[in-house]
Amino acid sequence: MSLISLAGELTENGHQLIQRVYYEDTDFSGVVYHARYLHFMERARTDFLRLLGVEQATLAIEGDSEGLVFVVHRMEIDFKLPARMDDILTITTVTEKAGGAKMVLQQEIRRGEQLLIAAKVIIAVINGQGRPRRLPEALAYKFHHAKESAG
Repeated sequence: MSLISLAGELTENGHQLIQRVYYEDTDFSGVVYHARYLHFMERARTDFLRLLGVEQATLAIEGDSEGLVFVVHRMEIDFKLPARMDDILTITTVTEKAGGAKMVLQQEIRRGEQLLIAAKVIIAVINGQGRPRRLPEALAYKFHHAKESAG
């Protein structure tokens, strides 16, 4: 299995990551515990960055004189249907906005064609001291042109 397949893929419809639901993801009733969806979405956002060639650790310590860090500022989640153990989920991440001191990402979790979770994630861009900073234009471009940025 290649590294690219482990990190999902960039498609015309955004970044897509496939994840299986394991026993550890479920509660006593056999459905995915609500907080586990956050884990699935975080993995997808991290792998989205990875495929764009964005190394978060490098940005934080080198980036430029300020450093650059992404933090979740706000998240809106609609829980539509539950996932269950052994389900194969597709987590899709699409950039709605990238610029200024924030990014807005739309994320969905589907089981086949069924929409299970829809989320809007607002990411703050901060410097090493925790203060807002502008997203460099080259990075904003990568987020808006993800398919061309793969590499």
